Amino acid sequence: MSGRPHHDSIESVLAGRGVTAGGLSQTEAAARLARNGPNELPHGRQAGLVLVFLHQFKSPLIYVLLVAALVAVLLGDWEDGLFIGAVLLLNAVIGTIQEYNAQRSAAALASLTVPRALVVRDGEELEIDARHLVEGDIVLLETGNLVPADLRLITANGLQVDESLLTGESKAVNKHPQAIVDADAGMGDRVNMAFAGTLVQRGRGRGVCVATGLNTQLGAIAEAVLGREGARPPLLLRMETFTRKLTVLIGVACALVAAVALARGQSAQEVFVLAVALAVAAIPEGLPVALTVALAIAVRRMSRRRVIVRKLAAVEALGSCTYIASDKTGTLTMNQLTAERLWLPGLPLLRLSGQGVNPAGELVIPPDTDTLAARALAERLARAVALCNEATLALKGQTWVTHGDAVDVSLLVVAHKLGITRPALEAHHPLLASVPFESERQYAATLHGPGALACVKGALEKLLPMCASMAAPGADTPLDRQAVEAAARELADQGYRVMAVADGRVNADADSFGPDRLAGLCFLGLVGTIDPLRPDAPAAIAACGRAGVAVAMVTGDHPVTALAIARKLGLASDAAEVVTGPQLASAPDDSARAALVRQARVFARVEPRQKLEIVQALQAQGHFVAVTGDGANDAPALRQANVGVAMGKSGTDVARETADLIITDDAFGSIVAGIEEGRVAYANVRKVIFLLISTGAGTILAFITCLALGLPMLFVATQLLWLNLVTNGIQDVALAFEPAEGNELSRRPRPPKEPIFNRRMIESVLVSALWIGTVCAGAFWWLLDRGASEFEARNSVLLLMVFFQNIQVGNARSESESGFLISPLRNPLLLAGTALAQLVHIGAMFTPGLNRVLQIAPVSATEYGLWLVAALSLFLVLEAYKLVRRLRPL
Repeated sequence: MSGRPHHDSIESVLAGRGVTAGGLSQTEAAARLARNGPNELPHGRQAGLVLVFLHQFKSPLIYVLLVAALVAVLLGDWEDGLFIGAVLLLNAVIGTIQEYNAQRSAAALASLTVPRALVVRDGEELEIDARHLVEGDIVLLETGNLVPADLRLITANGLQVDESLLTGESKAVNKHPQAIVDADAGMGDRVNMAFAGTLVQRGRGRGVCVATGLNTQLGAIAEAVLGREGARPPLLLRMETFTRKLTVLIGVACALVAAVALARGQSAQEVFVLAVALAVAAIPEGLPVALTVALAIAVRRMSRRRVIVRKLAAVEALGSCTYIASDKTGTLTMNQLTAERLWLPGLPLLRLSGQGVNPAGELVIPPDTDTLAARALAERLARAVALCNEATLALKGQTWVTHGDAVDVSLLVVAHKLGITRPALEAHHPLLASVPFESERQYAATLHGPGALACVKGALEKLLPMCASMAAPGADTPLDRQAVEAAARELADQGYRVMAVADGRVNADADSFGPDRLAGLCFLGLVGTIDPLRPDAPAAIAACGRAGVAVAMVTGDHPVTALAIARKLGLASDAAEVVTGPQLASAPDDSARAALVRQARVFARVEPRQKLEIVQALQAQGHFVAVTGDGANDAPALRQANVGVAMGKSGTDVARETADLIITDDAFGSIVAGIEEGRVAYANVRKVIFLLISTGAGTILAFITCLALGLPMLFVATQLLWLNLVTNGIQDVALAFEPAEGNELSRRPRPPKEPIFNRRMIESVLVSALWIGTVCAGAFWWLLDRGASEFEARNSVLLLMVFFQNIQVGNARSESESGFLISPLRNPLLLAGTALAQLVHIGAMFTPGLNRVLQIAPVSATEYGLWLVAALSLFLVLEAYKLVRRLRPL
């Protein structure tokens, strides 16, 4: 077998791999797969438990704590040194469990987006997992596919492939299967090959697989791209930046505190450990881990609602979405096109019975209509749509199985109902050449022998200029454009998608056939197809309206048809809300185009490039735009959008690769569910941040207040470490599991540029920190004034601070809703975490050794109740603040 298929003829490549045009048998394919392994590149290996554990120590703060522990041990303070080490170990174990579970969840979600490939096996076309592709498989390519393996092309029809991934050349390469290329030609010159990982930008093709996995050209460079660290979510980057800035500020504050402590006669060792502990208490070093967990939880919740998150930034972005530009077919509708109406020149509208892909049905002809004439015209139209077709329809067992575009499938069903099948037709009219359907072209055409018969189907406005006559009972007659257009309007008014059909003899052969040869054709009629609305679509659109998210439908349908569907969806009610692609194209300037976009709720007859212009115009108007798409030509709009949403079922490979989210069921309702979950995720991130920042700020304020009043140090170093890394560390992650509050889709979207620390957050943190700091410092002073020892006062105030943390996690559950209305059972994990934090502290009071290190001891039930009541005051303070903000919103 030659290792240079580009230098070999098609025949020798096929023979060398033991395959014919009918493809491999399933048995042989399975044997080759077992022998050679799957068609995949080695994945960047996930970090094991040990590496994840060691990663928990990769922080400047942890380095400082390790130094502090070492210094304490060297100076003979074994208890403090071992305690700091034990706290770091516990923190690392908790972080390891969280990060490893998040990593496993991400890997599980990645397995849901498996690449597919269309192959020919045992003479039949079927879709398989691309990892099961083997050398010798016959692979079919079409616009939008990622090439699944290295292929020696057998046929190509207008095939252009973007090979920039391998060659760096942005211009798509035209492919020529019959060419024989020099053995040492570079990849860019191998015009008879299609390489794994490249993108079919236009056209169709068929090739034989000559290399899989690491043996492909992409596999040869795989090592260069494996193991690269993925981009971090913007939210985490912003929070890490915030933490670094906060660290600098707190470092200065700690230096001042240390200077005061030294001036008051404390030893350098005590001051060093104290300054480090104070910094740890104030800096929310657990925040990045907690946020990572919160985002991982959001990703898992979205997957349960059929939304796969490809880029974590989309979780954050969904909370700001103000506008959804949605495809119609398959998203707002069921993508189960059924041809129900035929209009044939000179006859009334005819009905086709039956529904879906089952061809059990017939042409229903009115009693006063010439049955023979109607039947003859319908069969001629059926012949054209069956020949100009790339779909398949076959009965397997008791089930009709289809493959291909939904429109093509519906037209094959029409032909079947009239007793016409494509295989039988092609036996008499072999395919010579074709012009594939492309969104920009809006039609498809095929050339058949004998006699150069052209068959065309597509948009009415594209086909009419090609036609000189129209079929009619008895004989063809001159084209009556007005009658045809009136019939199309009638169908569109009833909500039907209108497909025009024509045929005719043309002056062309297999080499010369193209769009320029489509002239002088005979117009055969119109097919009215309808795609039922998804049952949940109207309710989902209404939910978007309540959530402050505008929705527009973007479709290639006729504007009248589009408006009829939009009315059923509740999207639009007036023709003024419909804007067409030609209107956008003829707008004199950007201002006029922006005005059209602003008024529209339906965009009809839109070309893919115009979808990009629509997105740009909406963003210029201040919208945060989510865009749905399924085709290769949607990729620019998906990339431009703030949130790109690809369809999991009908979407092309390139659309899925470009998008931020993938909707596995293609349903609009799932997009709305994603918005809701995105808002929940963003709210939970804010809740975690509020908890950590407010309690840390309260601790610092209390500490500094005591120093300013000339009181002893409020807490010793080990107590500060205990508060931040243990008691609060147990609760913060549980808060990330908080479920939806229930009003996510009744709130307006947050402004896209609004910082996390908006006015509401800053006010809440200040109110909380001032109350916590004041009460703790006041309690410390009160206890000392009553004659309590420093040990007793610290012991009591530390318990009070733990209570404050327990209460604050409850306050954090909602920014606006009263805590009296939130059931503690709504988040069992948080309830358990809060109880555990309190039990851990109580347990430490009674544990010999640990209580000595922490300088704590059991307290009486009366004192325990006293500090619980004191901490509950924080709940009432925050409730009062929430009430004020409900009465006087920001």
